[in-house]
Amino acid sequence: MTPRILIDTASIPGGADMQLFSRGGDFMIVVDRNELMSTRMNGSEIALATLALERIAGVKAPKVLIGGYGMGFTLRAVLGAVGPGAVVTVAELVPEIIAWARGPMAAVAAGCLDDPRVVVVEGDVADVIRANGFEGGGFDAILLDVDNGPDGLVRAENDRLYAPRGLAVAKAALAPGGVLAVWSAGPDAKFVRRLGAAGFAVEEIAVKARTNGKGPRHVIWFATVR
Repeated sequence: MTPRILIDTASIPGGADMQLFSRGGDFMIVVDRNELMSTRMNGSEIALATLALERIAGVKAPKVLIGGYGMGFTLRAVLGAVGPGAVVTVAELVPEIIAWARGPMAAVAAGCLDDPRVVVVEGDVADVIRANGFEGGGFDAILLDVDNGPDGLVRAENDRLYAPRGLAVAKAALAPGGVLAVWSAGPDAKFVRRLGAAGFAVEEIAVKARTNGKGPRHVIWFATVR
């Protein structure tokens, strides 16, 4: 078996350490021995983008917020689906994630962070959502791939995104007809009820982790204002 090689370690604010490994031509990010993401499994991250954008297809130059750069699969899928007038904001809490994308994972990133449509914010996506909510909305889509979904694994403070107050702020940050798309490692009936109580119409879609239809099944919720 090809050995796994540690490339770098980063500290998550308010959480555990995060490690970047490579094995052959693949990369994986690990937290507390749990593989948080890898280049081998990116199907659900791509689906988060493509399925959300299908729901705002009538918007000519959408404003999209992506919470969590990860390995950039969601960002690249968004850029491939929107036109030159789009504005795509990426909020990433861990600066090293962006440094890895520009460094050892530059071939995977394929220059997406330098696209003129992209704005990179090194900070908490919850703060970006709150700032836009105070301004009265504006995002056509908010795509959240933060932690393990509503059932947090990495950082306790991420829970505020999925709490009733966090969902109310996300709703305020959306333009009319906008969509909040939330990635999760698995289903969560309580969270679905919470979305409904916040005034969203909710659609739950199960997607496979790999683009070939294999691997574990993940869940994406698409919430639109009722």
